Amino acid sequence: MSAAAPLAGIRILEVGVMLAGPYATMLLADLGAEVIKIEPPGGEISRQVSDSYFASLNRNKKSVVLDLRSETGRQRLGELVASSHALLVNMKPSAIKKLGLTYASLRQFNERIVCVALTGFGLDGGDDPAFDYVIQAATGVAMMTGDPAGPPTLPGYSSADNSTGLTAALGLLAQIVSGRGGQVDVSLRDVMLSQLNYRASAYLNDGAPPLRYPMGAHSYYVPAQLFLTADGYLALFITHDAFWRSFCAEAGIDGFPTMAERAAKRDEVLAVVSAALATDTATGWEARLRPLGIPVSAVRTLPEALEATPEVVVTAGDFRLVRSPIRIDGYEPDYRPAPGVDEHGGAVRPAAHSS
Repeated sequence: MSAAAPLAGIRILEVGVMLAGPYATMLLADLGAEVIKIEPPGGEISRQVSDSYFASLNRNKKSVVLDLRSETGRQRLGELVASSHALLVNMKPSAIKKLGLTYASLRQFNERIVCVALTGFGLDGGDDPAFDYVIQAATGVAMMTGDPAGPPTLPGYSSADNSTGLTAALGLLAQIVSGRGGQVDVSLRDVMLSQLNYRASAYLNDGAPPLRYPMGAHSYYVPAQLFLTADGYLALFITHDAFWRSFCAEAGIDGFPTMAERAAKRDEVLAVVSAALATDTATGWEARLRPLGIPVSAVRTLPEALEATPEVVVTAGDFRLVRSPIRIDGYEPDYRPAPGVDEHGGAVRPAAHSS
């Protein structure tokens, strides 16, 4: 029998659109929180993207339609706030304030409500559009990604949205644990700048702007990048001298024994390593180096990765999805399908607030 859900008894309201907000609350729903997705008449806009898109971000939730522009909708929201622990909203700051979705507006219904505003530039940062790709461009992520001889590059998934969703979920839980209500302010811009930690620190403290290296090479560790093999690409990430010695023994090369020397002679090291790796395939090197404890992987497509890890795929209704990344001993989420529009509108009632 599965253990009790870690967040059982926690009720969270979501006024979220597209990705960042819904992803945050889905992670909390997977952990057992009762997440009530408040949708406008007609449903949240991401329902128009595709059924699989919506399913990937909204499983395990309930749906209640409220017109928050109406007096009736605002009154109903207040009733739900009175019996909830938190409200997470991702919209433009002006819309959040106009609709009264802040702690200052909602504390009249519940002094201990936690209100999380997930925006592009902060609750007081203005309404400039802040989609994922825009934030990656604005914070330097795109400029430091890609081949140095090519244009700036964006990753193939919504890294800013997903990272901000994770951060918002953390902030929400932290404030609930504190036992105090209040406003939590999380922005895509701040999250992405925070994730540039050592890159930002190198510039702020040493005056070293980030450089782009071929094959996505690491700025400190050598060799730590992608390499072309006899068939396919290989990611090799050697961070210390013990890894290097093991690699050299298997690859039949020598020299450059210290991390400092490898960094100082980057081009020479990469030439030697590239020549060695060209003698076998990516999967061949993976099979040879992994048993030695060396961090290495053949570059795979997403379909190949999913086929190699069937244990991460779960079923929620008619959809196969990637399971929650949070695994808790003894607890297994019950993966329920994403709700239909207003599916729980007549069933969700104010409940006794659990402290």
